[in-house]
Amino acid sequence: MAKIADIIKYEGDNTTFIWKHPCEDFNSLTQLIVHESQEAIFFMNGQALDLFGPGRYTLETQNIPELSKALNRATGDSPFHCEVYFINKTEQMNIKWGTDSKVQYMEPTYNFPLSIGASGEMSLRAEDSRKLLLKLVGTENFLTQAKLTYFFRAFLMTRVKTYIAQVMKANAINIFEIDENLTMFSENIKSLLVNDFAEYGVALEKFFVTTVVKPDGEKQYEQFKELHFRQYADIAEAKLRQQKELIDAETQAQKIIIDSKAQATKRAQEGYTYGQERGFDVAEKVAENEAVGEFTNMGVGFGTMAGVGGAVGGMVGGMMNDAINTAQTPTQQDDMATFKAKIDKLTMMKEAGMLSEEEFNNLKAQLLTSIL
Repeated sequence: MAKIADIIKYEGDNTTFIWKHPCEDFNSLTQLIVHESQEAIFFMNGQALDLFGPGRYTLETQNIPELSKALNRATGDSPFHCEVYFINKTEQMNIKWGTDSKVQYMEPTYNFPLSIGASGEMSLRAEDSRKLLLKLVGTENFLTQAKLTYFFRAFLMTRVKTYIAQVMKANAINIFEIDENLTMFSENIKSLLVNDFAEYGVALEKFFVTTVVKPDGEKQYEQFKELHFRQYADIAEAKLRQQKELIDAETQAQKIIIDSKAQATKRAQEGYTYGQERGFDVAEKVAENEAVGEFTNMGVGFGTMAGVGGAVGGMVGGMMNDAINTAQTPTQQDDMATFKAKIDKLTMMKEAGMLSEEEFNNLKAQLLTSIL
């Protein structure tokens, strides 16, 4: 007969979810020690009996109601045969996961077919000890982290691949923006997986997607990627060009303002107005064209002479007198070219607003009289 255990306690490590104590023969004075974050379940004749939380227990029938029914004839020294399973309820982290094949889905932004892979980490915790023990352990002596991951592998791969496609479509996550949305991506998939794990008495505490494997190198994907980035490059280039044009326009406007202020200061210092300055320009053009006799090519705004007085007015008056007096010089009375030039000069002065229609006709009549 195997040795009867005096103390029953957990002897596994923290990577184990469920551990069966090797001793199966006990008496009613055996001590059971259950640590914090643990639970213990007694089995007898293949049936799960009482569940014990953290604490120290003496295996007496009054402490084990279900066991007392099965051992109604047991005495303090009579051995009985049963099994004790310890369930480690600590959160076990850094459990790796990864898709075993690419996930096929339609990229939601451009409706382009793509295939991606994904991997990451998760943390699990035994939530319902009885359900986990009955559904996954059975007659096994232990359930390690590696074995639990193996059990969930096919189940996890099927669920994860389905949920990846669903989440990307529902949230319209662009394949080129997925890295910046990994937190949201992970939380959405985790919320869908929680109930799947709960069916087996396991709590999914954390779930992280840390890597998304894109189909780099595939011809269609590379063309799609080039199209996407070309679009954003064109937009960025247009924005830069627009900003440059705005800066150039603002700079030019500032130059005009500065130049205008400088010109205004100069006129104030020299004692004349903008209108008078324009009059000076017109008079200068008139003088230049008079020298070559081509008044019809002046091309300046003679209307600006209106209201111009002082030196400019005197200059214009002199030009008018000259146009008439020179026409009366006896040596040029028969010179038709000179006469025509004077008529052209008067016409230009009329068009510039320097002569009224009546004044023009009177002066023209004087010129005609002088040559007759």
